[in-house]
Amino acid sequence: MIHHHPADDLLLGLAAGDLTGGVSVLTASHVETCTYCRERLRTLEIAGGLLLEDLAPATLSADALARTMAAIDAPLPPSAAATTGARLPPPPEGMKWPQALGDCTATAWRWIGPGMRWSRVTVPSDPAAKVFLLRIGAGRKLAMHTHAGMELTQVLYGRFHDGRDLFGEGDFDETDSTVHHQPEVLASGECICLAYVGGEMVFKGMLARTLGALMGM
Repeated sequence: MIHHHPADDLLLGLAAGDLTGGVSVLTASHVETCTYCRERLRTLEIAGGLLLEDLAPATLSADALARTMAAIDAPLPPSAAATTGARLPPPPEGMKWPQALGDCTATAWRWIGPGMRWSRVTVPSDPAAKVFLLRIGAGRKLAMHTHAGMELTQVLYGRFHDGRDLFGEGDFDETDSTVHHQPEVLASGECICLAYVGGEMVFKGMLARTLGALMGM
């Protein structure tokens, strides 16, 4: 069961196409696995369509039809399902990466501490976005930290508790400077999360601050 979902403003931004690339990837990754949020998104898209019907007609450019037909005739890009796995680090057996990462590339898994690895994800539409994959071993925990901006986390595999609540596979979390937490993976198995960091992560310890700076967090 999925218990934690994106706020309405994120789903509204996704429906309108107004989210930046990094935020869009995180939100879309959640919607893929969440029936409840897919229905919420569909409702928002329908509402947006009704609003468009009430707008005054706009004049198209003279070459609009020609450009549209050219786009229709253009060869299709490789499907996300066929190419995603080749451009991202290997997941655990039986797990698949979200299709929202289909256009993204990422580094190999990199060591950040005992039982902890990370991978930097590049979003083509937003290459400066701080998007990461975090792979944390059973019973391990990240350093205590807060955030200078928005942080989004989508749980892809496993479970963690950060002192506020339990987050399992499919859950979505949004935090900011008002939250101080220390995510700890449950002893039952490792946890993999997709994360977006909108500002700097503010770590409590000197070593954690140094590692965070080296990772670009």
